[in-house]
Amino acid sequence: MSIAQSARLHDLVHQRFDEEVAFLAALVKVPSDNPAGDCAAHAEQAATWLERLGFTVERHPVPADLVKRHGMISVTNLVVRHRFGDGPVIALNAHGDVVPPGDGWTQDPYGAAVVDGWMVGRGVAVSKSDFATYAFALDALKRSGLPLKGTVELHLTYDEEAGGEIGPAWLLSQGISRPDMAIAAGFSYAVVEAHNGCLHLEVVVEGKSAHAALPATGIDALEAATPILAAIYANRETLRAATSSVPGIGSPQVTVGLISGGINTNVVPDRIAFRLDRRMIPEENPAEVEQALRDLIAGAAAAHPAARVTVRRILLAEPLKATPEAKRMSELVCRHASDVFGEPVRSTGVPLYTDARLYAAKGIPVVLYGAGPKSIEEANAHRADERLRLSDLEKATEVIARTLAELLG
Repeated sequence: MSIAQSARLHDLVHQRFDEEVAFLAALVKVPSDNPAGDCAAHAEQAATWLERLGFTVERHPVPADLVKRHGMISVTNLVVRHRFGDGPVIALNAHGDVVPPGDGWTQDPYGAAVVDGWMVGRGVAVSKSDFATYAFALDALKRSGLPLKGTVELHLTYDEEAGGEIGPAWLLSQGISRPDMAIAAGFSYAVVEAHNGCLHLEVVVEGKSAHAALPATGIDALEAATPILAAIYANRETLRAATSSVPGIGSPQVTVGLISGGINTNVVPDRIAFRLDRRMIPEENPAEVEQALRDLIAGAAAAHPAARVTVRRILLAEPLKATPEAKRMSELVCRHASDVFGEPVRSTGVPLYTDARLYAAKGIPVVLYGAGPKSIEEANAHRADERLRLSDLEKATEVIARTLAELLG
């Protein structure tokens, strides 16, 4: 890409940046918390703004029964396509569903307040910002007059917080899109080319209730659950011995994040249920990880044979592994980002999981990059006062525009 072309894209992004900020603010102001996962209104707001920009927006509502099976209320995925000519199809994916705001905010989580150059609001960094990044990067390309070949698609989806199966996975499985490569929403300056996988299991321990004055007449489900929990936490210590070769990922992790049970203080608990989260590094085999956990639980449960223990898989998200094609994309994004930001931007891995894996599962090279502060922590992602520096939004938009121009040039 020539210096003149880069300068042209810089100017085009800057010309409409106030409109881009207004677009992002409008998205933050419409709640799309997941759970509960009632996201159709947010999709309609996004579609309306995109149509004002001159895009043709395809609305793809997911069937209600399928949405319900995934624990949500409404999902309408959006697709925008712009064809410049014969050539590769590049998908840009960001998700509009967000975690609930929780407590501790100093600003209205749906207010989109701008404080000292930062916009504050739930989803402003993860990842409503990249609705704006990708849309306005494509808008700049449309107005650039550059001789491009290929198609850019926006995939704006709504179930990342629930696993992505009725978002990108659904778009791809239904044949709505068949991209040749993809860029997925980012959350830091770095370009992400690999990430952890995740396994969620629900463990239910069933016993028999009894009066607390006569506990021996019952089967204490909590007593039976205790050695299982102890074995899981002992396994956490073992996992620390393994470290991924991918920078930024670290070791496998296991956490019991949800637990419920019992009837009353004076009753022997007849049922205890808990859910665990097992993060898998790219080097691990998900099937082997799940079987090892099931064996660990069964072994610990043997200490209380009178109790009944069942294990159910809730989620299995495969790790994202870097491929040679994805690495070439990553190098290109890093080069443009380093130039725009005026500091080295490098590729890395992250210890969470994202919708990007769903593109990789279809053999589509994918990397993650978009607007965001230098780190997830600086963005307050998934915490109170989630925020985005607006100058970073403008720069990331330029990076995406330049990257697409080179990929389609």
